[in-house]
Amino acid sequence: MAPFHKIEPLGAKHDKLRAAFFCGIEPLDRYLKQQASQDAKRRAAVAYVLVSQNDRIAGYYTLSSDSLRADDLPEGLVKRLNLPRYPVMGATLIGRLARDISFRGHGVGELLLVDALKVSLAMSRKIASVGVIVDAKDERAHHFYTEFGFTAFPESHKRLFMLMGTIEKLYPEIDQPR
Repeated sequence: MAPFHKIEPLGAKHDKLRAAFFCGIEPLDRYLKQQASQDAKRRAAVAYVLVSQNDRIAGYYTLSSDSLRADDLPEGLVKRLNLPRYPVMGATLIGRLARDISFRGHGVGELLLVDALKVSLAMSRKIASVGVIVDAKDERAHHFYTEFGFTAFPESHKRLFMLMGTIEKLYPEIDQPR
């Protein structure tokens, strides 16, 4: 595995590094290079970057708030898991997750997803969130998320979720947000 620095929020110190990022999916490349900082300033989404020890952005993900409709969940899940019986509940969205192609095979996608889940869990203790939602862009992304335990919404194969209770069981050591 390639050596990496810690994952951190995208900031001005990363401005020069963004130009070299290339994941091969044009909207994801363009987002990091042109829109991520604006979204952070507008409080629409926060991008987190994984920087390699040779000062390259190996990958990034974004987090923002979302909502989850109770009736979008599989039948009986709200009652079985004793979730709040509100029609709409707060959730966290991993809006984008991308890895630079030069870091393929280094576990970057997994590192980013685990970090996103841990940050989401820590923040859910400050601002309520019943789960994490992702929108798989294609079958490969869908497979990636289901391998980590995400479940597709019954009405949408591409939209998946993982409840915060599940994340808490995976990472019981997480207690404070960054």
